Amino acid sequence: MSMDTLRTEVDRSLGEFLDRQRPIVNGPDLAPLLNAARELLSGGKRLRPAFCYWGWRAAGGGDEPGIFVAAASLELLQASALVHDDVMDKSDLRRGMPSAHRRFQRLHEKSDWYGSAEQFGEGAAVLLGNLLLIWSGEMWRSSGLPHLEVAQPYHDHMRTELMCGQYLDLLEQAHGENTFDSALRVALYKSGKYSVEQPLRLGLTLAAGGGAPWIEELCVEYGNRVGIAFQLRDDILGVFGDPVETGKPAGDDLREGKRTMLIARTLAAATPEDAATVRRLLGDSDLDAEGVAKLRGIIEGSGALDECEEMIARYLEESLASLADAPITEEARSALADLAVAATSRKT
Repeated sequence: MSMDTLRTEVDRSLGEFLDRQRPIVNGPDLAPLLNAARELLSGGKRLRPAFCYWGWRAAGGGDEPGIFVAAASLELLQASALVHDDVMDKSDLRRGMPSAHRRFQRLHEKSDWYGSAEQFGEGAAVLLGNLLLIWSGEMWRSSGLPHLEVAQPYHDHMRTELMCGQYLDLLEQAHGENTFDSALRVALYKSGKYSVEQPLRLGLTLAAGGGAPWIEELCVEYGNRVGIAFQLRDDILGVFGDPVETGKPAGDDLREGKRTMLIARTLAAATPEDAATVRRLLGDSDLDAEGVAKLRGIIEGSGALDECEEMIARYLEESLASLADAPITEEARSALADLAVAATSRKT
């Protein structure tokens, strides 16, 4: 199955699920919630559903319609995380459109309601994120696949890991200093595990009906490594990405003070003067284009960008090697190799 065909099936499953919510989230007052959910879910690379689907096929699963529903539910979980993440980071844009809290803030302003429009926007976005999280579990359960109960503990664990990762990300910014180990831990828990490793594990378990030594080995040797490389690429894009491609302002992660592996390696290798500049400018919400350019120059000059690119290449190479001896279908082996490359070399 091509990625375009899989994306079509995922989009169809999401559309049908949201249509079923209309009688509940109904009327002019609640319509903005459903509309915001639809708009947010209209974009995205669909990588998480793809890892789940090809995990399913790797373990011998067929084309049961329920797998597309189960896989698509991961997009609702992702959307929930994005909405909450934008509130915590005070991000104005998401995928080139106003972030959810800014969308609701504008609704308040245009309606000339009482109270703080900003506070209303943030509160409404938190509730939207919670709603998407609830829906992700509901959609997962509605797939009707035979081994849902076996896979449920992994599904629960994945959601817990995601929330812990979000907290660890906040904690790193509050501490103000980060090590290689702590940056790697955030990369793994905030994104790597729920983006690659756990979706893959869910698909494999749903098809196999239970865990097996080779499944766990593949999830760690392939899924874990691709997941880390995926987040490292995200960290690079957050500093050096093209706004036209990423849909977010240039250098947004610098304004938000993200304590990533890129920053950890910069602080470890930069001159004392440059390191002091990084500490002074990182997290400045008013950082202008000149400040972004200065930080980019320090990061590149320290060798941190090259080191992170080398890490991505190494994790990718190791993950692809782990596929060679895995007892999976040839079709899935090829698809998982392509997904690993797509996830770690993307521009958005």
